[in-house]
Amino acid sequence: MKLHYKPGACSMASHIILNELGVAFELDKTDTNAGKTEAGDNFLKISPNGYVPALITDDGDIITENAAVLQYLADQSPDAGLAPANGTLARTRLQEALNFVSSELHKSFGPFFSGTELVGDARQRAETRVGRRAAYIEQSLADGRAFLLGDTFTVADAYAFVVLNWAGFVGVSLAAYPKTQSYVARIAARPAVIKAMVAEGLMEQPA
Repeated sequence: MKLHYKPGACSMASHIILNELGVAFELDKTDTNAGKTEAGDNFLKISPNGYVPALITDDGDIITENAAVLQYLADQSPDAGLAPANGTLARTRLQEALNFVSSELHKSFGPFFSGTELVGDARQRAETRVGRRAAYIEQSLADGRAFLLGDTFTVADAYAFVVLNWAGFVGVSLAAYPKTQSYVARIAARPAVIKAMVAEGLMEQPA
């Protein structure tokens, strides 16, 4: 398999899951602004929407959209427990969480990556939107669960971690959400996460 990714982008969730599964895969860093892969290919021919992730399977099929890629990867190794079985209520809960992260939490960070500096009221509004979505995560963790679906790490947690971790990069404090902060730190300590962040140049290899 080959994963087209952009360092630190939402594609890192798929990178984390590939590491969790311990399967063989290639990485191809993609410049989405230029529409070029590291190998020099036209990325728009791979992913017409022009954004990551894009996963090329061993059979040559191309899968885009984070929620789809993540579930495909989890279903390749069901014994890893990264997604509940299809057709169950638990799987519906996973899809519910993935859709929330994709359409609400991820989207709330959009203004910070628009290319326009956020100042004054515009920044305050953007921070408020992020806070509203972080508050939902906080509420979800209020019963003491370790992860979004309970005590088991799933692909939804990989995606939520990547997005929540952006808060530190854009200067948004999560101090008002202590359970969410602990959740992010807990996932950040996973070997698969550290390996992905090192590979994408977001941190140094721990001693």
